[in-house]
Amino acid sequence: MIAAAAPTRREQILKAAARLFAERGFHGVGVDEIGAAVGISGPGLYRHFAGKDAMLAELLVGISGRLLAGGRERRAAAEVAGVGPAEVLGSLIDGHIDFALDDRALITLHDRELGQLRDSDRKLVRSLQRQYVELWVEVVRKLHPGATEDTARAAVHAVFGLLNSTPHLGRPGALPGREATAALLRRLAHGALGALSD
Repeated sequence: MIAAAAPTRREQILKAAARLFAERGFHGVGVDEIGAAVGISGPGLYRHFAGKDAMLAELLVGISGRLLAGGRERRAAAEVAGVGPAEVLGSLIDGHIDFALDDRALITLHDRELGQLRDSDRKLVRSLQRQYVELWVEVVRKLHPGATEDTARAAVHAVFGLLNSTPHLGRPGALPGREATAALLRRLAHGALGALSD
């Protein structure tokens, strides 16, 4: 088994910034606090980022880009394996559940702080998100050909709302365990999208 690479200093800073921004809000956190969380001085952060705005942009643009890239990879891998749309959708759901359980701080950050981004960064986030939604819509419509494009898109957004509710499920320790929570979210997502054929 290959050990995962240790996070870079830049990745450590981003993780700490995401947690602190989610806990206290973008304006409630200073660079000194972010630096202290990773063991460097606040001014030392400027060797890695131009400032808090750059960190926020990298976090929100980055996660939107990773979701889209991951979705495309999952769809391509499933198609290469020759499986049908149900398996492709299952793979997309599993990938989004991993995000929803492992990156809860980024969900909170997106909900609260997207408006803090520069217009160009906010537009990029929205563009990446639209592409991610449309990837799902395409797969959903293959599985449920009777669903209109608008209905499929509404269902996809509803499922994202369901899966992205994880920050509101209580403290991480209050959840029934990662595997049990993932299994529950998986059943709920499949059930919600299955309703398109009812």
